[in-house]
Amino acid sequence: MKINILTIFPEFFLSPLQTSILKRATSRHLIEFNLLNLRDFTSDKHQTTDSRPFGGGPGMVMMIEPIDKALQSLHLSPKQSHKKILLTSAKGTLFTQETARNFATLDELTLICGHYEGVDERVAMHLVDGEISIGDYVLTGGEAAALVISDAVTRLIPGVLGNELSNQDESHSQPHKIGHPQFSKPADYRGWTVPEILLSGHHEKIKAWRKQSGVNHGKNNDF
Repeated sequence: MKINILTIFPEFFLSPLQTSILKRATSRHLIEFNLLNLRDFTSDKHQTTDSRPFGGGPGMVMMIEPIDKALQSLHLSPKQSHKKILLTSAKGTLFTQETARNFATLDELTLICGHYEGVDERVAMHLVDGEISIGDYVLTGGEAAALVISDAVTRLIPGVLGNELSNQDESHSQPHKIGHPQFSKPADYRGWTVPEILLSGHHEKIKAWRKQSGVNHGKNNDF
C-alpha cells in the first residue's frame, strides 16, 4: 500500500515514520510513505501556498493551485478504483476504526493536510473523494491528523504486526468494544494487587472476566 501526504511541513513526519510499527512496515516494504512538499508545486519565488480569502476576513487560506499540481504529479483524481484522496478538515467525516479497516484495503491513500483558516473550498468540491476529521477539536494543521490516520491504517495491513491476532481483539476492533484492563508483574505492588481471577490459571473464567471488564472500562472518567 502507498500513502501520499501533501503538506507544507514534511519535516513533521520524519521522526514518526522512522519509529516503531511505521518503521517496521516500511522496512518490510508493506507500505510506502510518499511526502510531497506543497511548496514545490508553487509558481512564485516565495513558494506561496496561501492567500487572503475572497470576501475578506481574518487569516489565510490554502490555495488550490499547489494542491492540484501535486495531485497531477501523482496522476491522481477522485473516484479512482482502489484509491482515495482525502482532505483533513474540521467539517470532515469522523475517522473511526471501521474507516481505518476500509482504508487498509486500498492500493493508495492520499491525505492533504489543511492549514491556516482553511483550504480553498474548490479542493473539496473538485479534487478529493471526501473530507475527514479525527475529532471535535482544533489542531494547528492537518499533519497530526494525517499521522493518526496513517498509524491506524498501517497497523491493519497484513504482516505489519507480526501476530495477525493482535488487532482482532483490541479496543474498537468491534463497535463499542474497549480493551479489557491489563496487568503485569509484580502481582502485588505497594499493596495494589492484581485481580485474583487473572492468577487462577482458569482460562475460561479469565476469558469471561476480560469480556465483561472490557465493555465499559475507561468510559466513565471525569476530567
